[in-house]
Amino acid sequence: MGYFEQALLAALLIGALSGLVGTLVVLRQRTFFAQALTHATFPGAVGAAILGVSIPLGAAVASVFIVGIMTMIGRVKRQGNQVASGILLTAGFAIGVLLQALNPSLPVRVDSYLVGSILTVTTKDVTLVITVLAFAVLAIVFFGRQIMFSTFDVNGYRAAGYREWPIEMLTLVLITATVVSAIPAVGAILAIALIAAPAAAARLISRTTAQMFVIAPVLGAVSGVSGVLLSRALNVAAGPTIALVAAAFFVVALVARRVRGAVRAPRQGEARRTARTSLRLKT
Repeated sequence: MGYFEQALLAALLIGALSGLVGTLVVLRQRTFFAQALTHATFPGAVGAAILGVSIPLGAAVASVFIVGIMTMIGRVKRQGNQVASGILLTAGFAIGVLLQALNPSLPVRVDSYLVGSILTVTTKDVTLVITVLAFAVLAIVFFGRQIMFSTFDVNGYRAAGYREWPIEMLTLVLITATVVSAIPAVGAILAIALIAAPAAAARLISRTTAQMFVIAPVLGAVSGVSGVLLSRALNVAAGPTIALVAAAFFVVALVARRVRGAVRAPRQGEARRTARTSLRLKT
């Protein structure tokens, strides 16, 4: 398999994974957490480059500490998850920049970590994405009902005798694994676009939650492949192109929803007027 074909495969798999897990991110309102995580893993990537080990491994190790710190800050009285995410987003990114400045002769171009380099993804990167995607599919198949129950009715979930923390931990693991596996292709800064945009677009055009879990991965996969093809045709970076395509899908879905609503409104008004007229004639 050539490098470009491998890049297309990686874009397809990462897009599908991001759309699938992004549905959980959107429904459970964890978008800001995911954004903070993508930025705060930067020092882990720089540290891995300094030590000469796998950059995704360094990002994964950093993610474990980040999630733990976020959890502790979030439990502080009068604070919360948004505060924890905001602190770690800036602090983590700043630490990464500082480490990079202190080590100017790094063997790896760390700036490629920020915007991604999908044409240089390795077989190991693709294998990691396949593993995470399989895990995400199995988790949603076996625990999807509990995840949705805890998402839409947390009080009822607790009243039914379930503990919330295992589902929350599963969600955090899925988000973290998705971020780490997507970063080599689309970068730390742009990963959140591929995670959030397809899922947000799917939410606008889906009639049920189940449809979201189907439409979002499809939109994510199409965004990834289209972005790579466009980047080659226009001779521009693939990561930003993929992010822009994903954002474009959201804009199209938003416009389509507005147009559909504008068309439905007169029809519904006419139907109500017809119903009132019929009722008057009967009386």
